[in-house]
Amino acid sequence: QVQLVESGGDLVQPGGSLRLSCVASGIIFRLYGMGWYRQAPGKQRELVAFISSGGSTNYADSVKGRFTISRDNAKNTVYLRMNSLKPEDTAVYYCYVDSGYWGQGTQVTVSS
Repeated sequence: QVQLVESGGDLVQPGGSLRLSCVASGIIFRLYGMGWYRQAPGKQRELVAFISSGGSTNYADSVKGRFTISRDNAKNTVYLRMNSLKPEDTAVYYCYVDSGYWGQGTQVTVSS
């Protein structure tokens, strides 16, 4: 059974930083690409960042230069480091494995 468990969401002030983590189980983690998506109220879920099994990355234009996705295959974990956070980054952030599974989401709120 595939499980993805996110953590690290919080309330943070504009300009602040957070690191999200997603621990995967039930898959051979190193074989799969992993992604972070987000969904703000009233909006569609959108791709934030993706890292392939080989470590190649791509980012949404809105987060380039501020967010960094990384993975630790020994820990079955993918991370999203978020710097210079803006109110428009407020959303539920979801972890995704490219075999088609989603985590339950973690809330990120950027507000003063």
